[in-house]
Amino acid sequence: MQPALVTLVLAAGFAVVAESTPAQSIEGRVELPKASAERGISSRYQGGPEMAGAPDPPAAVVYLEGVFPMAGHDRPVAQMTQKNLNFGPGILPIQVGTTVEFPNLDDTYHNVFSYSKTKRFDLGRYRKDENPGVVLFDKPGVVTLHCEIHGTMRGTILVLENPYFQKTDSQGFYRLGHLPTGQYLLKAWVNEGDVRSKPVVLAAGGVLHVDFPRK
Repeated sequence: MQPALVTLVLAAGFAVVAESTPAQSIEGRVELPKASAERGISSRYQGGPEMAGAPDPPAAVVYLEGVFPMAGHDRPVAQMTQKNLNFGPGILPIQVGTTVEFPNLDDTYHNVFSYSKTKRFDLGRYRKDENPGVVLFDKPGVVTLHCEIHGTMRGTILVLENPYFQKTDSQGFYRLGHLPTGQYLLKAWVNEGDVRSKPVVLAAGGVLHVDFPRK
């Protein structure tokens, strides 16, 4: 039996255009991997070494795949910072066509780059008081980020084709609202080697509860 739920309009900070029919929702929980206890000191810059702070706890991105009705959606500028020798957030879901800026909040140089096929770029070295690098992500896929100076830094940008997605909280809970009716594939992206999926059918005004146990 499906529990009652007050719907929430939330798609990683993007405004979703409501349909003329009542909103459909999906809620549930993704079983996440345990947080890594690894910490490290790593710096190739002459001002190092520096101690890295604690990274974000594990999280997943839950999203719909399928054929969707055409609708206009804003693409606000997103941010992925460098702070305490970590990328923050560690996982950033965005829609194709979104621009991301990479401000440096540390008192050391950073260099953000990616060799991923989805988007290859190198922003060069820049300091806290300099303008952050900015990148437009124009096709879907996974982009893995690195810092040439601090070898332990890793970040991920998940570029998605539609605005129907949400990052889970640290316990793995998520809720997607104002979804279009139809048959879709619901996916939970934990990392490139752990993507879980379930087919879903969304009816007008309906609510689904979908959990993703660990593989």
